[in-house]
Amino acid sequence: MPQSLLKFTQILSIVGDLVRVKVPSQSGISEHIGFGDLAIIQQQGRFYSLAQVIKLHREEVSLQVFSGTKGLSTEAAVSFLGEPMKVTYSGNILGRIFRGSGDALDDGPTLEQEPKVEIDGPSVNPVRRVLASRMVRTNIPMIDVFNTLVESQKIPIFSVAGEPYNRFLARIAIQAEADVVVFAGMGLIFDDFHFFKTTFEDAGVSARTVMFSNLASDPIVERLLTPDMALAVAEHFAVEENKKVLVLLTDMTSYADAMKEIGVAMDKIPANRGYMGDLYSQLARRYEKACDYKGAGSVTILAVTTMPGDDVTHPVPDNTGYITEGQFYLHNGVIDPFGSLSRLKQMVQGKETRDDHAAIMNTMIRFYSDAVNAKQKQAMAFELSDYDQKTLEFGDKFKQRFMSLNVSLPLEEALDLGWQTLAECFSQDETLIKQSLLDKYWPLQSAPETAAEVTSQ
Repeated sequence: MPQSLLKFTQILSIVGDLVRVKVPSQSGISEHIGFGDLAIIQQQGRFYSLAQVIKLHREEVSLQVFSGTKGLSTEAAVSFLGEPMKVTYSGNILGRIFRGSGDALDDGPTLEQEPKVEIDGPSVNPVRRVLASRMVRTNIPMIDVFNTLVESQKIPIFSVAGEPYNRFLARIAIQAEADVVVFAGMGLIFDDFHFFKTTFEDAGVSARTVMFSNLASDPIVERLLTPDMALAVAEHFAVEENKKVLVLLTDMTSYADAMKEIGVAMDKIPANRGYMGDLYSQLARRYEKACDYKGAGSVTILAVTTMPGDDVTHPVPDNTGYITEGQFYLHNGVIDPFGSLSRLKQMVQGKETRDDHAAIMNTMIRFYSDAVNAKQKQAMAFELSDYDQKTLEFGDKFKQRFMSLNVSLPLEEALDLGWQTLAECFSQDETLIKQSLLDKYWPLQSAPETAAEVTSQ
């Protein structure tokens, strides 16, 4: 029997989904076992599950068991394969659905003969990175106009339970200007998994989509592998096939909770609110996969991060904010114009987009802020000025035409609608926009209300 397939039967402990096994140094194999390597667990001579090395301490090796340890006894045997976890990668995986373990979840043809690539590799050398300079169009005005998404950007969607963040993520997957969409769901309930699957199929985008889905009922160990598999596949599509790849992750808080649970089982000392001290590093390793490759394609990452109790100081969103380049804040069923931010939008606004982009964005946000203040004055029975009345009218139109998640408009049409909305509520002088842009874009006359209606889906 090859040395890498020697069986070790001295199981020291089984805690949760973790198994500790003794590998005597005299066996000669201990020095060839690496962190992240795979192992096979057998029980009563039959295959039980794959496992992954997550800790090495002298003659003790700790393993995460992919299928869980229910029914596993201390009489089981462990064999080490001497290689890390890999995921199937080829053009044939487009349109397919995989588990967090990498096994196919659909009824498609077998992919055993397809090439495989290692997951959780190092981040890209900065020398190979290109400065972000190209917009990712989504046809969602609150993104395209006010918080423009840029290729190679890493940006979270901050939300709370009950908000339609999965519906929002699915719309981005369908409408975004990308060659390949790689979706990774962590801890999904079946209804959410079925929603994503059927939505992609009904919209006809399955042919450019790869899904990695870890359900809430699946082993928690697979939850930690799911984003790494998605990002490894995305990286190879970008580098080897020059594709513009959009990676959608949901939910990174569920991923962090899985890390916490595994850490507790390994007797690690918890830090803030029970999370491990390396939370920041673990999140950064994944987010830093976003990259615009020199001479190749790009990887852009959008990741849902739920905030327990709507607390932005919770360790997961708090650490995420230090790593990423802004955030989309989903609040009360809309993208909050004040809580959302894209730190790279200035890289494309007015350069790749129209010269009036920044002016429309800033002016409309200023008027909407005044509308919110006027609404508060109205609620407290203060007397409203003519300007307050104008801003209230503008605020209603702004929420209906731009903030609703049902609104779908190309960027240029959204900018034109912005000019139209301003013209319906204010005079040119009140906008404080420079005259050259007013002369170029200001509508000759306000259109009737029905002409300003937007398409929705």
